[in-house]
Amino acid sequence: MRSPRVLAVDIGAGHVACGSFAVGASGRLVLQHFALEPHSSDPSHEARWAVEITQSLGAVGARRKLAGPASIAVPGHLALTKFIKTPSVAKEKRGKIISFEAAENIPYPLEEVVWDSYVVADDGFDLDVMLTAVKFEAMQSLCAASDAAGFPVEHATPASLALCRGFRYNYPKITDSVIVVNVGARTTSMLFLEGERFYVRTLAFAGNAVTQALVEELRIDFASAEALKIQVLSGKSDLPANSPSRAAVHKAAAAFAARLQMEVTRSAVNHRRQAGANAPVALYLAGGGSLIEELPGQLADKLKLPVERYDALKNVDVSADARAAGAESAAPVLADLVGLATGLIGKEEAGASLLPPALTAALEFRKRQPWLIAAAALAVVSLAPPALYFHRVTSATNERIAQVNDQLRPLSAVSFRNSENLAQIEEASKQITALRGAYETKANWINFLADLQERLVKIEDVWLDKIHVDRPALPEPGTVALDAPPPPEPPPAGAAPVDPNAAPAAPLPPPIRLTLSGRLLDVSNPQSKVSPESLQRVKQLLASFTGSQFVTAVENERFDTNQNGLLKFDFTLVINPRKTL
Repeated sequence: MRSPRVLAVDIGAGHVACGSFAVGASGRLVLQHFALEPHSSDPSHEARWAVEITQSLGAVGARRKLAGPASIAVPGHLALTKFIKTPSVAKEKRGKIISFEAAENIPYPLEEVVWDSYVVADDGFDLDVMLTAVKFEAMQSLCAASDAAGFPVEHATPASLALCRGFRYNYPKITDSVIVVNVGARTTSMLFLEGERFYVRTLAFAGNAVTQALVEELRIDFASAEALKIQVLSGKSDLPANSPSRAAVHKAAAAFAARLQMEVTRSAVNHRRQAGANAPVALYLAGGGSLIEELPGQLADKLKLPVERYDALKNVDVSADARAAGAESAAPVLADLVGLATGLIGKEEAGASLLPPALTAALEFRKRQPWLIAAAALAVVSLAPPALYFHRVTSATNERIAQVNDQLRPLSAVSFRNSENLAQIEEASKQITALRGAYETKANWINFLADLQERLVKIEDVWLDKIHVDRPALPEPGTVALDAPPPPEPPPAGAAPVDPNAAPAAPLPPPIRLTLSGRLLDVSNPQSKVSPESLQRVKQLLASFTGSQFVTAVENERFDTNQNGLLKFDFTLVINPRKTL
């Protein structure tokens, strides 16, 4: 069921127009409430545009008491529009083809934009489709600005599509080829209509081109140039007829009209060539830029077409409240606004929507919310009897648990004391193990040093300068050292079987390394380089350590023969973990 009321919001580059529409007894649209709020269209204020929209909509809401879910028109300087032609296929197969064409024709990655499509015509052979897209960040900013002012976005329609619908509503009997030119502040939309088909081209110049020309010629700021343009072109200026400022405005307006005429001519020729359309029979001017006095005559003279100003309220009844708010005098800028409300009249295919997916999902949830609330209430009522029963069962069970807990409390105290005693026993076992290890290894240093001294004496004329002990960090409990010894080999055949229930042997600690530095005196050659014989003696010394019960390996052997008569050497002994020091 269609809503009996539509709150339409046309967000332009230089103004915000709001209108509340309904369907009258005659079946025509009725503009019940209206408000128009201008704001700066200076391109240099692009960063503040969303803020100015929020302020303008906030002023509208405060002054005219308008607020609520709204349908907005996405302005032409944000929305990209392209028309493509594909083979006609069944509706259920169109999605993939249109998605492929969108990826090819939209000059941004699809994940960075909000996009949609609208089928313009289907003759059974070819499918004419309009693609429209807007950058996700820009659309999200626009919706956030509207929502902050009390106008949550319910529908987001490209302004060009709203213009098309508004024209068809106001001029239903026109089926010949016509052109509708909507001159805004930053963009100009050219709409080509012929029967059910239409085509849109958006030009990146509009009324701001006149303002910018005044800025450059009169050396004034943009706001002053905009005010001067509006005053002169609306006939409300007090400047004398021969004023340079007035002449500058008319000069800029004439230049704009000449450029617009060339663009319309070129676009019309290209459209006829590419689409095979008929020559247009009339041109309609809309938008604030259409108020330029010499524009209709210049276009009619150059295009050889009848040119008239588009009447956006031609088939719209205006209430006394909207008339008092200035709706009729603002009719030139209401072309898109009326197009947003035509969904109230008759049935038509859903248009392209530029609402971000998150907002679309939230809107769908909001529509389902009354049903969800009713379902939740019904579920609560139906669960009341079982909930009461289980509440009684739970109360009885809790009483029984309390009784059992009273019985378990003394046993819990005993269990706690047992746990403390076990912890003390475990700590004592660790201390005993540590003391046993210290006892078993207390004589290892003495025996090792004695063994070391014996080997030095055998070589003769050799001594040690330094012994450095490198003790590895003990591994965390539950971890295995990288250099831990491998698991024991299985017993050989015929050996006694290993008891599987026997406690596993304690893992050996990581080995200690001793770095030793020493020197050997070459008695035979005290004034010359160390002889090979002395080097061989030191190597014999190092090799002898491999036979020691305390040593498992000799590493990092280094020799220095640069000093006459003395051979310096360094090496590292890897201590046997079973004879640790």
